[in-house]
Amino acid sequence: MLVMRPAQMADLAEVQRLAADSPIGVTSLPDDAGRLSDKIAKSEASFAAEVSFNGEESYFFVLEDLSTQRLVGCSAIVASAGYSEPFYSFRNETFVHASRELKIHNKIHVLSQCHDLTGNSLLTSFYVVPELVGSIWAELNSRARLLFMANHPERFADSVVTEIVGYSDEHGDSPFWDAIGRNFFDLNYAEAERLCGIKSRTFLAELMPHYPIYVPLLPDQAQEAMGQVHPRAQVTFDILMREGFETDHYIDIFDGGPTLHARVSGIRSIAHSRVVPVKLVAASDERGGPGRPYLVSNGLLQDYRAVLLELDWVPGKPVGLDLATAEALGVGEGASVRLVAV
Repeated sequence: MLVMRPAQMADLAEVQRLAADSPIGVTSLPDDAGRLSDKIAKSEASFAAEVSFNGEESYFFVLEDLSTQRLVGCSAIVASAGYSEPFYSFRNETFVHASRELKIHNKIHVLSQCHDLTGNSLLTSFYVVPELVGSIWAELNSRARLLFMANHPERFADSVVTEIVGYSDEHGDSPFWDAIGRNFFDLNYAEAERLCGIKSRTFLAELMPHYPIYVPLLPDQAQEAMGQVHPRAQVTFDILMREGFETDHYIDIFDGGPTLHARVSGIRSIAHSRVVPVKLVAASDERGGPGRPYLVSNGLLQDYRAVLLELDWVPGKPVGLDLATAEALGVGEGASVRLVAV
């Protein structure tokens, strides 16, 4: 059984193993023990804190295979993007250049650096091992954190964003970075992203151009890369688009990847989830018949757990869980769980 739970410091070595294989551009998962240790420590403090509004907290989850006790995925939520340091994006805009005398009226696509998305909650750090990419378990790794948000709405903003890793080739070169960022830093894309992962994206972003960039002046390859998704990030993109996220008017300032945006009230896993009581059953009883897959989570904080189950559940009725599953979730008879169909 795979279970999502909060990361613990004892997971550090396993988390670093996952980070080492994550795609270039996932700067929230640096292959650096010190940074990952800080990430886990901050997450543990956030889960333990009493919170009444979204602030500087961040919540880091891991996906554990209970049969092997190995980690097969991870994901995270930042309560407020830009709380401790600026959160930069490129905003897609249209400038109008017109001349009455010449009867010319041109609309020009430009990119403007901005902080518009500051204050939104931010989904980050998604990774699953290659054998789970495209499987139903990737849904658990991504969407179970949304159930956590549903259980604890006071900890998060009313809107959520996520930056999807943009296109780079098999050599780690990004046409978008080469057209813009590389002109300001003597670094290739892979080196720049590694530096951001170890230190911070802010200090590089602050040296990027603050004036509008006219898109028609960029090379064709850079223009084509805008809004493109890296193949290894496609699973994240597809899951969140099915959740109701939209490609908003923003792209990443380094690789041009799309930034997705959604109101919390419109996210499928939150809006369609239901809190239902638990009924303990024998393994061969209610859960034994034909059913459909559901994401199921408890409503706890530090002991948060979420699993993926085949259930023959009828709305308005308790959900039947066998003892082993109830123990994995940390719930008992009469407790409540939140569930949503996959």
